[in-house]
Order: sequence, then structure tokens, then C-alpha cells
Amino acid sequence: MANVGVVGAGSWGCALASVLDHNGHTVSVWSVIESEVAMLKEAHEHLEKLPGVPLSGRISFTTDLKEAVHGMDLIVLAVPSAFTRETARKMAPFASPGQVIVSVAKGIEEDTLMTLTEIIEEEIAGADAAVLCGPSHAEEVGRQLPTALVAGAKTKKTADYIQGLFMNEVFRIYVSPDVLGMELGGALKNVIALAAGMADGLGCGDNTKAALITRGITEIGRLAIKMGAKLETLQGLTGIGDLIVTCASRHSRNRRAGMLIGQGYSMKQAMDEVKMVVEGVYSAKAAFALGKKYGVSMPIIEQVNRVLFLDVPAKEAMTELMLRDGKMENAEIGWE
Repeated sequence: MANVGVVGAGSWGCALASVLDHNGHTVSVWSVIESEVAMLKEAHEHLEKLPGVPLSGRISFTTDLKEAVHGMDLIVLAVPSAFTRETARKMAPFASPGQVIVSVAKGIEEDTLMTLTEIIEEEIAGADAAVLCGPSHAEEVGRQLPTALVAGAKTKKTADYIQGLFMNEVFRIYVSPDVLGMELGGALKNVIALAAGMADGLGCGDNTKAALITRGITEIGRLAIKMGAKLETLQGLTGIGDLIVTCASRHSRNRRAGMLIGQGYSMKQAMDEVKMVVEGVYSAKAAFALGKKYGVSMPIIEQVNRVLFLDVPAKEAMTELMLRDGKMENAEIGWE
């Protein structure tokens, strides 16, 4: 059994803490917010972000970052992506040499275009940064509904270790060496999910959703492969799997924010209404910038950026997508 620190007490951090506790590990959950920790200690349930999911009395909660990091066998970094660098920097003095840190947020840093594991490695010298992602809503994981994820790491030893800590009868873990592909799939699918939500807000149907999901994974795949990731990763759980669930689920905060924008809300109004971090908004500019940097056409992501940051109506952006010049669905397939 392992000692695990979960840094971040949002819905996903609490759901993963529950999984680890179920598996018999000793779990400590950290939050910078004193009132949040007080609520968790008293109710043993996150009443705001994960209501109806009881958290075992064996799980401890703290505002002391050293307590959640120092001497742990594994650290799960579960803060929103926009706070990854700041939090990792604060963790650095307490991390052990070779510390295994699993990033479970999804995003690309806007200013540097770095992935979250790259940020962790830059801020915490010698860290063994890994990633855990796939189609997984905290609400369903907390209720112990069957879920399958992927643990990605630079070495098979680390990936296997993470797999062994998390896997149980309702939480299946695969392993992968393609950390970059996993992180790009996880971050960019949130941007496509905003587009899918906008389509829902505009009153579009299943045809539209299917087109956005399919063409969305094409955009993500083009960029990921250009950057050195593997096509097979984008065809798996952390690519098309994660994209489907985020575009279609009622639990998806990115889809919900997109729906509100499609109904006429501004980006800020939509984020305020959702009341949780909408990762796709933070990743949208970075995704567009990566497309420019690597010379990859990403029309859906481009239109999402126009809606979010240039106040272009979602209906106009949809029309722009539909009226682009006709082309081959797959340029690799041609007539003899």
C-alpha cells in the first residue's frame, strides 16, 4: 500500500482520492482554500463540486502543502491547468528526488505552449512526471461506475506503478509511453467540446455533433502527429474516447459553457454560470498558436477562438466552417 498526496480538492481530485482510498492506500488531500478543507473535514463530501459522493473518514484533508507532498510515494496533481505552474513551484521544496507526480488536469500553457508534464519537470527538478487521462467524469468515477483510463509515463516502470495503484474492479487502467499524444488529446478535446456545446446551444442536431467530433479528432491528430505523437494514441481512450465523452455528456463543463455561448452568453458570462474551471477556454489560444507554429490547419479551433475572444457570434462561426472551400475528407486517399 502507498502513501498518496492529492494536490487539489476539486471534483476530480476528490474522486481520485476516493478511488485510491478504496484500493487501500493512505490518502491526503490538499486545498489552498481553508473553507473548502473545513467543509471536507466536517462533511466528508464536497458539497459544491461532487455532491452525493461520500468520502471515507480515512482520507485526510489539509491546507499544509508540505504535509500533502513530503515523503509521499505518489503525488496526484489535480489543480486546474492554469494553476499547474504556480502549484508545482510551491511543491518543489517538499518533493523527493525522482518524485513520481501524476498530472490529471488537461491543458496547454498559453504563454509557453508547454504541456503540463513539461511544466512540472521544469519547476520540480528531477520529478518523474506522468499523466493519467481518458474519458472520465468525476461524477461517475465517484459513483464507482465502470471507467477506463490510460497512465502515460516516460518509463514502463512508472506507468506500471501508477496502473497498479489505481486499477480495481470498476477503474481499469491501460499504460502508454506516448505522454505527448495523451496530453495533446486531453487538452485540445476541450476546445472541440466548446464547439460541440455551441452547436447544441444553436439548436443543431446529432448530425452536427458527429461532424464536429470526427473533424475535431482529425484536427487534433494532424497537430499531434506533426509534434511527434502517435496516431494510435489519438484513436484510443485519450483521443477519440475523451473527445466523445466531453462533447456529448451532460457532466461536461466545456460543453455546458459552449451551450451557453451558443445561446448568446459572452465567454465570461458562460464561465460564471458554470461555476467551475472551463479548461477549454484556457487551452483555446494555445491550441491555435500551436497550429500556427507547426503549420497545421485547424478550422474548428480557429472559429472557437473567434467566438471566445473576438465576440464573433457562434452562428456566424458555424456558417464560416460550413462554407469553406470543398476538399478531400482525407488527403492521403486518392483516385488511381
